[in-house]
Amino acid sequence: MRLTCPLCGPRDRREFYYYGAADYLDRPAADAAPEAWDAYLHLRDNIAGPVRDLWYHDQGCGSWLVVDRDTVSHEMLSVRAVAEDRA
Repeated sequence: MRLTCPLCGPRDRREFYYYGAADYLDRPAADAAPEAWDAYLHLRDNIAGPVRDLWYHDQGCGSWLVVDRDTVSHEMLSVRAVAEDRA
């Protein structure tokens, strides 16, 4: 699998660290109910189709990336910096 880093260009997946679903960016408030934290930490969907993931370019520029990909076709739909995603 290859990811196209916005700063470094196309790279092998082994240069990156997979952090998980990009909903990690939408974490509950510190004072949220225990049920909200339980759902955030433990309840994940196993989606067949488009997903949004968070990756770190560990052996490259050190950027955090949001990757939209399809788990069925393995197609990379988009790759962008987290800063761009939050703008």
